[in-house]
Amino acid sequence: MQVIQGIGGAITGTIGAVISNIPFVGVRREPASVISGKDISAIITDEIKVEISAMKEKTGKVPGLAVVIVGIRKDSQTYVNMKRKKCAEVGIASFDKDLPETATQQQVLDVVKAFNADPNVHGILVQLPLPKHIDEQTVLAAISIEKDVDGFHPLNIGQLSMKGRDPLFVPCTPKGCIELLDRTGVQIAGKHAVVVGRSNIVGMPAAMLLLKRDATVTIVHSRTTNIQEEVKRADIIIACCGQPAMVKNSWVKPGVVIIDVGTNAVTDTTKKAGFRLVGDCDYMEVRKVASAISPVPGGVGPMTIAMLLRNTCDSGARALMPNK
Repeated sequence: MQVIQGIGGAITGTIGAVISNIPFVGVRREPASVISGKDISAIITDEIKVEISAMKEKTGKVPGLAVVIVGIRKDSQTYVNMKRKKCAEVGIASFDKDLPETATQQQVLDVVKAFNADPNVHGILVQLPLPKHIDEQTVLAAISIEKDVDGFHPLNIGQLSMKGRDPLFVPCTPKGCIELLDRTGVQIAGKHAVVVGRSNIVGMPAAMLLLKRDATVTIVHSRTTNIQEEVKRADIIIACCGQPAMVKNSWVKPGVVIIDVGTNAVTDTTKKAGFRLVGDCDYMEVRKVASAISPVPGGVGPMTIAMLLRNTCDSGARALMPNK
């Protein structure tokens, strides 16, 4: 068995193999180790599959995930199809409802209400963005908090923001960021973490999760002065500003650990599609300074889906095995 001495201590087995080159924060190694969300999410998926198999054996039932799509968006359809595929892979039952672009807000709310009442559904995901004539906050607030596997219900976000409180669900992408740090042995407590971006979907909940783990947290955004200086103080960076290659190697100190959430399409005539995906960090240059970094693609993206499966599995366990 491979044993790796990581940032948080000894790491063994498969995870150790995934991160075998990650050194202590503050120690520069060139190039940076790659934190593979693809590899780590595969490990998590296998864990969930085992749990659901055991759940089915004990109860005769499996968790169910309902996905609601309003309108036709190619990117949304592709993402949802990946979710459905992963659900089938781990044994989660899928319940789908596709509504036309012209659907009224009440029609969407009626679908959510029906899934709230369905005992076979343990998680509800409304794919965003919704058409402009539908108020997203009203729809998200209508999802039962016990089935809010996306973690955006106001009560879940409120619990996340309070010391000593734990939400039923944490938003999937920020949760995936923390899971990458945990599974690569990165120590969070006592470290200075900088979150680049303040969106409700990633930046704000990521900052709150880091605070709960006893990091000292700075959020930088479009109105921050001296943003480069703030970022350069970081031991851990969560880059989620949606600006391609914004974070340069001159912005980061040696040995920093970076989780790059950005997924930005930039023109690339050498690619068949005419574009390629890049993160919010200048990956090839930042790798020369950082100790570890998640790639784009293959980093946070697979972890977001893995955390959706995890949240749905946990919700199913609470409902089907309440005395566990």
